[in-house]
Amino acid sequence: MIDQYRRNIDYVRISVTDRCNLRCIYCMPEEGVAWTPHHEILTYDEIYQISEIFAELGISKIKITGGEPLVRKNISHLISSLKKIHGIENVTLTTNGLLLGEQITSLAQAGIDGINISLDTLNDDIYKEITRYRGVMKVCDSLMAAKEFKNIKIKVNCVPIKGMNDEEITQLASLAKNNAICVRFIEMMPIGLGKQFKAYGETELVAVLEEKLGGLIPYAVKQGNGPARYYDIPGFIGKIGFISALSHQFCSGCNRIRLSSTGFLKTCLQYEQGTELKSLLRDGLDKNLLKETISQAIYGKPLQHSFGRPELCTSTSKKMFEIGG
Repeated sequence: MIDQYRRNIDYVRISVTDRCNLRCIYCMPEEGVAWTPHHEILTYDEIYQISEIFAELGISKIKITGGEPLVRKNISHLISSLKKIHGIENVTLTTNGLLLGEQITSLAQAGIDGINISLDTLNDDIYKEITRYRGVMKVCDSLMAAKEFKNIKIKVNCVPIKGMNDEEITQLASLAKNNAICVRFIEMMPIGLGKQFKAYGETELVAVLEEKLGGLIPYAVKQGNGPARYYDIPGFIGKIGFISALSHQFCSGCNRIRLSSTGFLKTCLQYEQGTELKSLLRDGLDKNLLKETISQAIYGKPLQHSFGRPELCTSTSKKMFEIGG
């Protein structure tokens, strides 16, 4: 579907839960939060119904997110059903990897096209400092298990944090040397707890990597659904990517919307406004009304975010686990 600024919106990120088995310092307080009651979360059938309408409006790519999506039971059944929707060409999932090893076979059988694994460090002490849990080896084992499924595109997502995992940027990038995976570095978003940390910009990261690993060569072939910029490093099998929403703003080419686990449709990560869809589903489904509501929301997608310029707007008060990562 084309929005008011002539962008083709063909990608939706659907959160299936706000629950998570980690307590990452830039996402959630150590004591945890009050989870959304199950009856407030969209059922798989409701997600399927909305996704059918998304597909009719031109959405062809779905990313399943959380929280941590693998904590929700039978997630592979949802993925299998979404893959059967006419017009949906690509269904992927993002995960912290802790439960991936035990679910990768069922996900592969469901037809998952790609899996993004969040991994900010290869050092278990630093992993515990960031996530408040010791589990880096389990995540690495999951990564190795997942990459054996050749039809599934594997990406590793790292959020570099100044003063915390600085020394591991090169190590993480080196995961792509002997493996056919993409390692992407994502700028910390100034949302929720993330506001208190200092982020690396893309230019800084490129300088670090080129000093240690050699020149980065721009790679023009698209590797996924979103806005990442990819590079080759001579001698590497995989690619290095950067998702730099702040230092290299990509709003002019943004193709995504987000659906929260409670049925709230957000067309821009930053802003409070959005469209509540759950009540339209549960108050007696009028498919035409739901389709028109979604269509209007997508058409009205904002031109761009204004992170770093708080005088221009009020940013969302929700945390990333509530919005959907």
